[in-house]
Amino acid sequence: MKVLSLIICIMIVNNLILFDFNKDSTLANWHVVNDGVMGGNSEAQFGINSEGHAVFSGEVSLENNGGFTSVRYRFTPIDVRSHQKVVLRIKGDGKTYQFRLKSSLNDAHSYAKLFTTTGKWQTIEIHFADMHPRFRGRVLNSPNYPGESLCEIAFLIANKKAETFCLEIDEISLN
Repeated sequence: MKVLSLIICIMIVNNLILFDFNKDSTLANWHVVNDGVMGGNSEAQFGINSEGHAVFSGEVSLENNGGFTSVRYRFTPIDVRSHQKVVLRIKGDGKTYQFRLKSSLNDAHSYAKLFTTTGKWQTIEIHFADMHPRFRGRVLNSPNYPGESLCEIAFLIANKKAETFCLEIDEISLN
């Protein structure tokens, strides 16, 4: 029984909540970045709904060589060496998204992993070792995310088609 209690305590201590959305959450450090930075016409919003969940929604347009939109959250770098994965509590619309992170704001690339939503609340676990380096839609020939430092997290939709989308986010944590 003592061993089980110890294991549960270790699991709780090892869980780091990066963002737990609620009706009082401030979104001041969250920023939408659309393909307008390169001439595209995609549009997105990021806000809190009446249930207290974050909502990333909008319309991806392929006009003017566009085709993506994202929302990102930057923060003071944290050491993540005691964690192995990101855990997302989300509800999507059946579409595929990317979860992205950066280990340094000086890096041009991000580390990303695609996930597909089901239309119901789901918990997505993304192991650091499965996050591939990407830059402007291309996978780079570089090592995957080393899981040492973290300073930015983001959600991106870029499915090479014009579409509306809606992703609800309840919690983002590390485990």
